[in-house]
Amino acid sequence: MSGPRVNSFFLGNSSGVNFSIVLSSIDEDTGKSQLANCSQSKRPDDWNLDVTPGTNFSKVTVSLTRNLQLCLPNATDCCTQPLCVVETLQVLACCDSVLLADLLIQVEIYANSSFTGNVSENATTIPNQVFQPLGSCPCDLTAGACDVRCCCDPECTPDLKQLFSESCFTGVFGGDVNPPFDHLCSSQSTEYNPYWFPFLCVQSSLNNTPFLGYFYHGFTSTPRIPPFKIPLQTSPGRLFTGYGQGDPIMTEENDYFTVPQQSVTGQCVGNAPVAFLQSFDVKCPTDRASYKEGLPHDVQINSGTGDFIQQNVIYRTVTDMGRFITKSGSLHFAEVLCQNVTFAEHYTFIWEDKNIEQINVTVFLGSLCDGEILTQRFTVQFLSLKSINATELFENPGYQVGKPVRAANMNASDTSGSLNIWQPAGRSLCTTATSTPVLFGVDSLSGCILEVDINEDCSLLRGSVTETLNSLIQATHVGKRDNSNYSDLNDWVEIIRLNPFNSDTNVSTGNVKGICPDIPANLNIRIIFADVGAVQGTPQEQILAVQISYSTVIWKFQCGLICENSASFLPITASVQFIKVPAQPPIPMTRYQINYTEFDCNRNDVCWPQLFYPLTRFYTGEPYSHCLAKGLTLAFLVLLAVILTNPWFSKIWDSCLI
Repeated sequence: MSGPRVNSFFLGNSSGVNFSIVLSSIDEDTGKSQLANCSQSKRPDDWNLDVTPGTNFSKVTVSLTRNLQLCLPNATDCCTQPLCVVETLQVLACCDSVLLADLLIQVEIYANSSFTGNVSENATTIPNQVFQPLGSCPCDLTAGACDVRCCCDPECTPDLKQLFSESCFTGVFGGDVNPPFDHLCSSQSTEYNPYWFPFLCVQSSLNNTPFLGYFYHGFTSTPRIPPFKIPLQTSPGRLFTGYGQGDPIMTEENDYFTVPQQSVTGQCVGNAPVAFLQSFDVKCPTDRASYKEGLPHDVQINSGTGDFIQQNVIYRTVTDMGRFITKSGSLHFAEVLCQNVTFAEHYTFIWEDKNIEQINVTVFLGSLCDGEILTQRFTVQFLSLKSINATELFENPGYQVGKPVRAANMNASDTSGSLNIWQPAGRSLCTTATSTPVLFGVDSLSGCILEVDINEDCSLLRGSVTETLNSLIQATHVGKRDNSNYSDLNDWVEIIRLNPFNSDTNVSTGNVKGICPDIPANLNIRIIFADVGAVQGTPQEQILAVQISYSTVIWKFQCGLICENSASFLPITASVQFIKVPAQPPIPMTRYQINYTEFDCNRNDVCWPQLFYPLTRFYTGEPYSHCLAKGLTLAFLVLLAVILTNPWFSKIWDSCLI
């Protein structure tokens, strides 16, 4: 037993049974506990016995009634040692002076070291350490126990101090808060004193010591309660300095404005706060059973200055359900239930400086039925008020690495297009694979698998594969820059398509069963870009051309022992390659540069043509006036050295001396 309470059970009928608790005595000869009898009726003063009868058992509780706190000075009813209680108890169950059962309990209980007194909430004034030390024994770190090597610890008895009396902490940490410092005249030994020490030592008393204030500069410390809620402003919901990049956007009720986002584990979190100036585009799969509505669109947003902005919401109906319904369940319901849900939400925040000026929301609604998996899409974009239109998302007009490549379909009424690659999942079948946009500057390779029957017609197979590959490229043009305008055709480059089968190419028909040659199974996307300049030091990447080609393979049906009524797999891939070229053709090398390579600064460590480069205007390491002055000084010294080493100068000097 190591706590103040212990429970046990007496099995059987307890009617007529008397329970008692006694202290077990130790036999002096054998050192063993003596078995008590029912005639002992004296109960220990510090113990209590409670019996709770049940149906066929009784619960027996033994509890300690004394205080387990360590003794403070001049205190009673407490524990004088850390090991407070060491006893042996016996619980007896007797009926008509007949012992039915007994329980032996060995008790070792330590004192409670937790503080149970009243905690004052008043401010504590810490003395100024410049004039008075905070603690007289800084090495006393454990309350109620002796700290080893801390000779000033009041809990250390003389017997314990003898164990480490020669290894005590010295100086400030050992309790000597005013030790003689090195520069004091009386503290230096004659063995290590330099000869000039008596002229520079300090004559001062120990009360004026540099060790004062060594630990902490005192001030008034007020107890604080850690806040677990969003800190309220003096005026509810008002921000005085506006939003900073990454700050959570607040609502009228002083709550976070939330939009579903992906966590670091890839799962969607419905109550994720929207951060200022941090755009995102996420997709969250759900079904009708687990669908939850998000934040209502009538919530007003704090602009950052204390004003509240109402969301401008536009509701639309989804016509192309295939873009959101990624998978249909195979279950057949007797009665299919459908629900009108949100398929996509697009938020556009118009901002200026540190404030939000306007919020535009476009909500796409549709019907979700049982057995269908919906991929919801949530986008948040931050547009500067200084932007000309919504396409200018960044001050950098060029592409940034990792951003989607912009595409357009100029042959359709809706000019927005897509340039994607596959993002397979599950069995990697093309029928269930989703797509992801092509990212600028990121070479990619993805693919999926088509199921092909042994009796597949080769011509139909070529057409099916070509159609599957072309579904990734729903565009005719690609934007030169990230802010290309749809109405200006000069901002776009036309996609060069190399058809897999030209009229001059002889395509094999494939009369052999299970073998089809010239299958366009590989789609190759080559994007040529160049660095065309810089805006405020940021390089401007621009797309110059886009080419799409196909690579053919020979498909052969593969099967095991039995080929009938089985399907084979045809893997098809799509690759993206970014090729960087110079913005302008390089200047051809002259014959002099080709023959005399020792004067080429790009291929040699020593560059003689740039000997006087620091004296030119192209050198920006220091002001031009400083360079010119240093150059003239160097030229003067060289000229003076030439004059002094000339023979005629020595003759003139000798004649002057005569």
